[in-house]
Amino acid sequence: MVENKGILLESGTNELEVIVFEIGQGIFGINVMKVREIIQPLDVTLMPHSHPNVEGIIRLREEVMPVINLAKALGFPESDTPSHDKLIVTELNKVKVAFHVHSVSRIHRISWEQIEKPNKLSQGLQDLTIGVIKMDENMILLLDYEKVVYDIMPDSAISLNKLEGIEAKDRSHKQLLVAEDSPILRQLLKDVLEEAGYTRLIFTEDGKQAMEYLEGKNGKRIDLLITDIEMPVMDGHHLTKRVKENPALKSLPVIIFSSLITGDLYHKGERVGADVQISKPEVGELVEHLDRLLEIQ
Repeated sequence: MVENKGILLESGTNELEVIVFEIGQGIFGINVMKVREIIQPLDVTLMPHSHPNVEGIIRLREEVMPVINLAKALGFPESDTPSHDKLIVTELNKVKVAFHVHSVSRIHRISWEQIEKPNKLSQGLQDLTIGVIKMDENMILLLDYEKVVYDIMPDSAISLNKLEGIEAKDRSHKQLLVAEDSPILRQLLKDVLEEAGYTRLIFTEDGKQAMEYLEGKNGKRIDLLITDIEMPVMDGHHLTKRVKENPALKSLPVIIFSSLITGDLYHKGERVGADVQISKPEVGELVEHLDRLLEIQ
């Protein structure tokens, strides 16, 4: 089990805890808040016609979930010491997944400011990496775990078919600012929001960029902010806290749209003043709340 889960008691501190693990010679990290537990590998049941990165399925306390081989997903060699292998059991966008890794070391508490964007990685790995942590002599890569899952299970992604029941209408008189670090999710959000009629969209790659935009000369033109939680430099909780503590911005509606809307993190979002919190990929619910907060008839 992850014993340190929930150790960050304050909200909006721009900090996170990262579980560090290895695959081959690579060192990676995953946000503790995504992790339900860490277990020894279990026997898997093979599934016909499954994705090559899926080893099979396991049953864990009456729950059935796929096991994703992260080494295969990253193009890395298999483990030299299988006895050290672990399964990191996660919940992402209401989907439970076990990631097969080669070893797990420890938990580090860091600031999002310590995380740099992966500008100089090889292209293949850059597409799956949301940030790089420089710690001691090591570089720890934070992967885009949602993208790993989306590539295997496209139905779990944000998509136009999740707008079923939402009336398309002209919503272009409202301008939205969206803070989202994942390029694939920025494009998916752009597609679905424009399909719903929200065509005036400004996107930023992290909370710091969003805050700078809101404090700039064009910030007054923004009618609502949508933000992810996990982002390099400044996370969504800290961004929301900064907005709500700013006298000129505190009335701006803020929707947190994240794969991390769990019980603990929901309370953190409440404490920093988020108006609404929605779990990805529920874009239909997102549009409904946008219409309500922006008084779209």
